[in-house]
Amino acid sequence: MKEIQSFSKQFQQEMGWIINEESFEKSRASLLNNYMLLSTEIAEVAEEMRRMFNLTYRSIQDGVEEGEAFSQAKAKVKEEIGKELADCMAYLMKFYNYFDLDAEETFYQKMDEVKNRTNKDVTKK
Repeated sequence: MKEIQSFSKQFQQEMGWIINEESFEKSRASLLNNYMLLSTEIAEVAEEMRRMFNLTYRSIQDGVEEGEAFSQAKAKVKEEIGKELADCMAYLMKFYNYFDLDAEETFYQKMDEVKNRTNKDVTKK
């Protein structure tokens, strides 16, 4: 993840896509714009999932077994969903870099925090 974060920082600088730090108002506008763009990319992930579910249901209606229908649908959206997830990651890396956070370190710290929660969600086993 460190390599991705470092690459992202350099790439964003080369492309002129860094969050503006000239003033509070410019930073505020830039942060909100990038948050909006991240939200848009997350919605595009949801659209690909919706497409996958619809493809699955159509195949089931055409007589394909559920497991096979879902497997085929996943294969059809795999490339596009990967692109949308990459877009999400790019925006997340931009925020990590802006706040001078180590993405890998904060990820593992948060997962440790989640693992040790006392109010965990109950799941089926």
